[in-house]
Amino acid sequence: MTLNDEFNERTPYENEQIVKIKEWKNEVPGVISKAFGIVVEPLGWLVKKVVPEAAIRGALDFSNAMAKWLTDTNDIKRDACVENMEELKTKNLQLSDKLADEVHNWAIGVGVAEGAGTGVLGLPGIAVDIPVVITIALRTIHKIGVCYGYEVRTQDDNEFILAIMSAAGANSVAEKNSALLLLRSIEVTIAKNTWKKLAQVAAEKQIGKEAGIIALRNLAKQLGINLTKRKALAAIPFIGGIIGGSVNGWYIKEVGWAARRAFQERWLIDNHKIIDIDWSLEDVPRDDESC
Repeated sequence: MTLNDEFNERTPYENEQIVKIKEWKNEVPGVISKAFGIVVEPLGWLVKKVVPEAAIRGALDFSNAMAKWLTDTNDIKRDACVENMEELKTKNLQLSDKLADEVHNWAIGVGVAEGAGTGVLGLPGIAVDIPVVITIALRTIHKIGVCYGYEVRTQDDNEFILAIMSAAGANSVAEKNSALLLLRSIEVTIAKNTWKKLAQVAAEKQIGKEAGIIALRNLAKQLGINLTKRKALAAIPFIGGIIGGSVNGWYIKEVGWAARRAFQERWLIDNHKIIDIDWSLEDVPRDDESC
């Protein structure tokens, strides 16, 4: 972690969250989904035929717009006792975390119920389920962002949402690193108050817009692989309801934590608590297995 003496003093709670953010960044993704995918490869092939990559690209475009529309703020304002969402950008990280926890738990419950409902239909239900679970995931990210005072207003904000989606659904270390670099690049652009310091950090890490363009272009493919592996057993009628509910709950849990850690870091940067939370690519075990 890179710090500067002129930055604001941090609370013990904020220091604890910084450690947890770094731990999340260094978690190796895809271990369970890879093993699961090997076992159910034939079913995964069927899922890809029912929900091809092109359909997921379309679902991403539609779902992100729908998720933004579905993200209400009145309950967050009420629970946080604020007049507008901007106040949460500087109010209290622990309060924002509490709000995000409630949003996260609610989203997991919705994901489980939706997955169980469509899962009983087997393979046809997956065609309905995947676009819906993508919408739930994106709405979860939008809503968690609101808990920290961040609403999607610009293209950079929108790319930040999709980069979180990419980090949560990474199938390999390389994909997660790409998503984290994209998040860093966007933070460089939107964190106006620490522009010079952040730009220097970004230059040192060789972060560019090119990485962002590549990551966003590959998001539909990445999600197609990730969700196909998760959903393969749900293609079996009757037991699909149990599998579908469990898998959706698991996926939304991962998406929610990715959103919480990303927005925590953004909040800490904007409140001059840190410059960034570094993670060493060399510290992360690499795997040569492609998905």
